[in-house]
Amino acid sequence: MTTIIEPRVHDLGDGFMVRRSVPTLQARSVGPFVFVDHFGPVVFEAGRGLDVRPHPHIGLATVTFLWAGAITHRDTLGSEQVIRPGDVNWMTAGRGIAHSERTPPAERAAGSEALGMQTWVALPRAHEETDPAFYHFPASALPQQQRDGAWLRVIAGRAYGEESPVKVFADTLNVTIDLQPDAEVVLDDSHVERALYILEGEAQLDGVDIPARHLIVPDRGTRPRLRARTPLKAMLLGGEPLDGHRHLWWNFVSSSRERIEQAKQDWVEGRFGRIDGDDEFIPLPQR
Repeated sequence: MTTIIEPRVHDLGDGFMVRRSVPTLQARSVGPFVFVDHFGPVVFEAGRGLDVRPHPHIGLATVTFLWAGAITHRDTLGSEQVIRPGDVNWMTAGRGIAHSERTPPAERAAGSEALGMQTWVALPRAHEETDPAFYHFPASALPQQQRDGAWLRVIAGRAYGEESPVKVFADTLNVTIDLQPDAEVVLDDSHVERALYILEGEAQLDGVDIPARHLIVPDRGTRPRLRARTPLKAMLLGGEPLDGHRHLWWNFVSSSRERIEQAKQDWVEGRFGRIDGDDEFIPLPQR
């Protein structure tokens, strides 16, 4: 039986809405994905923009993809990269990294928009303490297929006979699906766990209407057909199930509670390092 999950909505101000569908009671994870956020669409007036101050991560990889807008990524490795629609930013936190995400100066001055997804992939136990790393892949580097009004882009892992150049640590499914009205596509069935998130548009799955801005979890082993009634933006994700329970606290993911406690202390005491050009930071939450 297909499960439909309504995300929790967080208002970050200035009309910037974030919808979180994983983790929820119905889906603590989908494959290696332990966190699924949909942000936007939002239009920023001139002088305003996205400002996610420096904050830390351990035990995971962040995956960022945009349909609209631009974000400057900076981190404690010295990386500075603007991501634009169709590109992929993959940041491996491993034993620890901090980063910030802000609207670039030109877009901030002129006014801009933002629409995208950020997901977190829990690293396998054997790689939780791997060295932190950051990788940027331009849109032109991603495998894609266009046919009969369907546009598929493989962000990470493998799907539809294609494999992304993004380095993954476990079998991963991560595909964007853009459909024109009346276009159809069968959901890839080569992975154990899958979920489909509808960002925009009216859609049907095997002839049944499904709501936008919700996460759809089809039964394992099925091959449901997605059809667009209006222009559709969606993301298909999943893959190999986690190799054990993960604890999530704030921006930290680990198989060990003690490791998360250590990460808290490391952030308070400044051991994650500095980000050149960005001296602000988000304090450790008191909860």
